[in-house]
Parts: sequence; C-alpha cells; structure tokens
Amino acid sequence: MPRALLQMSSLVLQMGFDAWVCFFTFSFICGYSEALGENGTLEGIVFIDGKSAIGITDTNFICATLDWWPPEKCDYGTCAWGHASLLNLVFLLSIFDSVCVCDLSNTIFLNAIKVRTSSDHAAFSPLKIRLGGTLQDKSLLSEFRALIIFGLNALDGRTILPGGSAFGAWDSKNAASLIAYTVKKGYPIYGWELGNELSGTGVGTKVTAAQYASDSISLQNVVQEIYKDVTSKPQIIAPGGFFDQNWFTDFVNKTPKTVDVVSHHIYNLGSGADEHLVERILDPSTLDGEADTFSKLQNILKSSATSARAWVGEAGGAYNSGRNLVTNAFVFSFWYLDQLGMSSSYDTKTYCRQSLIGGNYGLLNTTNFTPNPDYYSALLWHRLMGRRVLSTSFSATKKIRAYAHCAKQSKGITVLLINLDNSTTVQAKLSFNSSSRRHKHRSRGHVHRRKVILLPRRQKRVAITREEYHLTAKDGNLHSQTMLLNGNALVLNSEGDIPPLHPLHVNSSEPITIAPYSIVFSHLPHVVLPACS
Repeated sequence: MPRALLQMSSLVLQMGFDAWVCFFTFSFICGYSEALGENGTLEGIVFIDGKSAIGITDTNFICATLDWWPPEKCDYGTCAWGHASLLNLVFLLSIFDSVCVCDLSNTIFLNAIKVRTSSDHAAFSPLKIRLGGTLQDKSLLSEFRALIIFGLNALDGRTILPGGSAFGAWDSKNAASLIAYTVKKGYPIYGWELGNELSGTGVGTKVTAAQYASDSISLQNVVQEIYKDVTSKPQIIAPGGFFDQNWFTDFVNKTPKTVDVVSHHIYNLGSGADEHLVERILDPSTLDGEADTFSKLQNILKSSATSARAWVGEAGGAYNSGRNLVTNAFVFSFWYLDQLGMSSSYDTKTYCRQSLIGGNYGLLNTTNFTPNPDYYSALLWHRLMGRRVLSTSFSATKKIRAYAHCAKQSKGITVLLINLDNSTTVQAKLSFNSSSRRHKHRSRGHVHRRKVILLPRRQKRVAITREEYHLTAKDGNLHSQTMLLNGNALVLNSEGDIPPLHPLHVNSSEPITIAPYSIVFSHLPHVVLPACS
C-alpha cells in the first residue's frame, strides 16, 4: 500500500488511500462549496492532486526569443521592431568573419537577463534565448550570459515549387561551416534548431515530414562529427513550426533517435490587428483552445519510440508583431501566465516567449529596454514555480485559472490563480488529494481508522504564514505598461536595477483573495505533498 506524508510545518496528516484530504492550515474543509456573497465575492475551492506530478519542466523553463526582423518590418502601418532585432541589438559574427559592432553595454538590458543585478536580486539564472525567426540565417550571438538555441536556415539547397512546396534535400554545408566555427571559437551552443515554420502547410513554404526527418538526421550527423571531441553536445531541435497532428506524428515516428526536442509555435489569438484581442485574452474558452495542441503532442511523444521532449519554441500570442498597449501591457499577463501554466501541465519542458525584445510583444520595451509587465510575470514564475507540476482545478467559475507546482525554493508548493473577471472577488480555499498508508488499530473488528496527529497546543498558537504576490494594473487600466506588485509599482531604480519582488505574509488559515482582473502567486512553504517529497 503506498504511503505519503502531508506536512504543514510539524502538522502531519495520515489518512486512508485515495481519500480526499481537505485542509487549509489548521482548518479542515471537507467537501466542496461555493457561494456568491455580498459585494460580488465568490467562494470556492482549489483542488490540488498532491499524489504525483503530472509533468516535469526544465530547470530553465522560461525562454525568450530574439528575431532577425529589420527596422523596415512593419505591420498594419506600425513599424514595431525598430533597432531591437539581432541585426542591431548585439555583437554578431558571420561565418565569413564580417563584423557588426553593436552596443552590448545597456545596463537595463544586461540587468534583465544576467544572473544577478547589482542590488543582488536574482534575475534569470541563466535565461534560455532562442535566436531565430522568419529571417533566421547564418550569424552567431556571442558574449551573452544565456543558454543559446540557434536557428538554422532549413531551405538551403531546396527548390521552391509553385504553391510553396520545397523540393529536394537540405544542403547542410553552410550550417556545418557555422557549427564548426562555433566549436573552434569555443562558443557554447545549447541547441541547434532546424528550420522555422515549415511544418504542416507551412508559412509561405512547406516541407514534407519525411523529408524533414531525413534533414534532421543529416543535422544530427553533422553535429556528432563536429562535436566528436567535445564532451557536452548540443540539443538537436526541430521542426520549429505550427502543430499539425499528422505531420508531427509522421516526423516523430521517423526520428526516434535523432531529435532531442520537438518544438512548435503558438499564435492562438489571431492577428495583432484584431480589435477584439483583449476580449479573446479574457475569454476562458479561447484560452482553453490551446490545450488540444498540448495534449495531442504529448500523446504523440508518449506513444512513439522517441525520447524527445516537447518545447514551445516561439509564442507571441498575436501574430504580425502583436498589438501595442495589449501584448506589451498588463492584460497580456493573463494570456502569458495561463500559457505557462497550461503548457507545463502537459509536460512541456521549455516555453520560449516571442520576444525578449522587439515587436509589440517583447518582455522588454523595444526602445528603452525597460521591462514590460510580462517580464515581471516571467520572473516571478521563474523564482516561485518549481519543476514538478500538480494537477489543479477550480470549479466555482471558469473565470479563475488555477495552476500549482512544487515550490522552487522550499519543500512546499506554489499556487498561481488568475482572475479574468472584471467585478468578482474570489475567496479561494485549498483542498488536497493525497494517498497514504492505512493504519490498523487493534479495536473491535480491526477497523481501519484515520489517525490525525496535531501540533501540541502550545505550538497551535503560532500562526503559520504563506507568501503572496498580487499583480494588478496601475490605476486599474488593463492597457497600462506598469504592473503593481502588492499595490506597489514595479519600476527600475536610478541604476537601472530590477526592483525587488517582496511578498506579503498572510496567515495561512485565511483563504486566498483574488481581486477582479488580478493575478496571485501564493507560496505555501509548509504544505509538503507526496509529489514534492
């Protein structure tokens, strides 16, 4: 019979197998209840299955992209990229040793991505960065404190037929030259990704799954040969395109020992020009729609012989550079954090946001590099949400999105709650499902009974607290580019440092309050579940 330990500080509960363990610190809540009280307050319960993890993310789950778009890239009359692309942002070396010397000294930009800021507040450590996009070519990012995934041009050597089909095999010579150059120079590359948006019907151009599989094998052979004397070899990543079930199934089945990562792109909100974009972001059914992609890809990988893992290689939500004051404003954190929560629950290992900087969906402002709201959402996720993902649900209303992970910096858990409602405050209590060994008691009929071990009375008086991070928009304006943390604006100091992200300390016997149009991270270090042990 399996055994599990559910501990809150020195509180230990041992109950029968498959019994619902309903508690919130010292308050035991059995069953489910919800009620809409006065002043638009809704009570409900967050159900968390603490028996086992349903997914495990990479340590560096958070990833961002840098793209190649030039300043002339314009959408709907707006040129949103400026000089924020790889062509202008960083120091680039081509395989022909031509040099573009650009500025890497921007303090704000460096503070946003390096391991620690001067004020010793941990940032990303390190940040995964995917270099690529529609114009990905043969350049290399260097002198960057990050895990680099480099996108390779997969159209070399092919003939593009009328209708967009690409004919012929990939010519790997150019890529091999670049890869060899990086090894010679000692540039560490985390992964080489073949192609960009050529899967399924493609975007402009398409390659069959069978041909793509053959080309991926060619890339693997190149990497194995060039890195033969190198201990740590980079990941082979493909196809970096939009999910098509039949295409991906064929591709995965033909590359069981070739590809380390199967990557796909997400722009599920439609065009950045859509005037109803905010409505779509706040619509639970729209958000739920992407679960089908995550689920189908997870099933493809599980049912095949591959050991490859799923990544979201690029996700900007709204295509054609997003929309100003929407995809770079507070409201977009509803979509972004929901995507992080949903994708990880389907065992996605890494999620790359389009973009780190550039367009209208950058984590950083395109012009001055200051963090947009989603940067702080990503940073809080990175600090608080551990690798192990717990099955989580909230039944009182579809307007609450609920996710939970084992905590990153404790043996407890972190819960993420997103309130898409504009007028209802939610009071959420937590209920846990965990399994433990039944205990026999020598009593009449040897009946199995629960054994509950409580804290000594002296210790009961000591309040156990949790940490809460409440995110709201400045002045309640969803289009604001200033995010409030527990009522305080998140702004850089005069040195360009990322501000500290201090939590509120709340008595754990109280329900979690999620205000209208707000997001809450709640870290409960004393809730130790079997899945996190």
